[in-house]
Amino acid sequence: MTVIAQARLGLHDPHDCTDASDELTILHAIYDTLVRRTGQDFVPHLAQDWHVSADAKTWTFHLQPDVFFHDGTPCDAAAVALNLERMAREDKGYTLGSPAVWRQFLGHAVLDATDTSTLRVTLAAPMADLLDVLEQGFIVAPSVFAALDGGDHTAHCGTGPYRLASVSKCEITATRTAAHFAGTPENADITWRLVPKADDRLAQLQQGKVQIANALDFEVSRALGAGRHTYLSPVAIIYLLNAAHGPLTDPRVRRALSLAVDRQEIVETVMHGAAQPLHGFVSPHHFGAGQGAGAQMDRARARELLTQAGYAKGLTLDVDCPTRLPDEAQRLTAALADQLSTVGISLTVHIHPEREDYAHMVRRKEIRDMCVFDSSPMSTYRVLFEKIDSRVAGAWWQGYVNPRIEALIDRGRVTTDRAARAALWAAAYALLQEDPAWLTLYNPVRVIGLAGLHPDFTMPVDGVIDVPRLPSFRGAP
Repeated sequence: MTVIAQARLGLHDPHDCTDASDELTILHAIYDTLVRRTGQDFVPHLAQDWHVSADAKTWTFHLQPDVFFHDGTPCDAAAVALNLERMAREDKGYTLGSPAVWRQFLGHAVLDATDTSTLRVTLAAPMADLLDVLEQGFIVAPSVFAALDGGDHTAHCGTGPYRLASVSKCEITATRTAAHFAGTPENADITWRLVPKADDRLAQLQQGKVQIANALDFEVSRALGAGRHTYLSPVAIIYLLNAAHGPLTDPRVRRALSLAVDRQEIVETVMHGAAQPLHGFVSPHHFGAGQGAGAQMDRARARELLTQAGYAKGLTLDVDCPTRLPDEAQRLTAALADQLSTVGISLTVHIHPEREDYAHMVRRKEIRDMCVFDSSPMSTYRVLFEKIDSRVAGAWWQGYVNPRIEALIDRGRVTTDRAARAALWAAAYALLQEDPAWLTLYNPVRVIGLAGLHPDFTMPVDGVIDVPRLPSFRGAP
């Protein structure tokens, strides 16, 4: 038995969009998706291959033959079509504060199972980055749809390399299936165990009670030696800026904020080294992320911009701040206030203890001048479309308008050549440094501990433990 200790545990509807890595690791073990992410690209999985039309609207997928759900029913093109249809429902695709995430991409799509192994998806609007969505499109046995709709979150049934065996409040267990089309995992049985405290996760790993412990303390975990593995989280820690009302409607003020911040100092003082400065709107792991130093500190220039904007005598901004997600939000805001005071900006902080209420407030666009938040989609296109495009005015959009960015979005959504599309997203990356929509700060550095020596182990770029591809823990303590 291989046991993974993690801070949170739970299983919900697999068609509800989530960025919770502790849940995604379970879903990716139980379920297959049409494609699988490797680095910044995608490789075949349930889909052996695919073709996209020149206008980026029609996608044709050829599926693996003779794949069956864990209940013995066939996973054919018709079943996959039913899954995409369910994902696009108004009541599905819910994530914290934002309903119907998948509907905006899959809504009104025409789904044609032309034969048992061929599915044609004709989108209502072009999307050259559709694979970003399908990478999290878990293919569920239609036989359990009704149970899931009824709220039975133990009724999970996929085609994945592991079959769900048991679910309790403190442990979820899955057993390896036979002859999976993508190969046989090294570890026969997996248990995900709820261990809320990082110190307890580390102790259980050291005592041989678990073989993997995630989200360990950055410094204390050094005691693991070669069993300690670090990785960059793609989650962007940012402040959303109210570009619809108040001082931050002025791009000079938004730019001044960015130039006033010493990101490396924040990494050292707030995160104690457990982060990497973020100089653009997405992490270095993202497709089309720009290269170079990006936003740099220049406080003299920040003062010039504030003077030009009419704030030579100073400026006070109101900040909304949660108590978790990110958990360091209050310490971060205090450190930011100290830094911004050097250019004449003071902060009035408003604390929000209820995180879901806070997310709904942000979604309703009721933030004050700025608010602590994170940005987690691994899709560069989704970040641009859902959070920055004023014509969409998505859940997390806060009034920012830049026609040059929107022109790049329009070009990128119909550019099927991957290299050409990456260049367009890199151009957007550069423009968003000149005229920032957000105050971007850092990507956290996380720590995972493994029993035994596994020098070749690396975490996937999305920060989700890839259970089917874990090394063997046979003989480990």
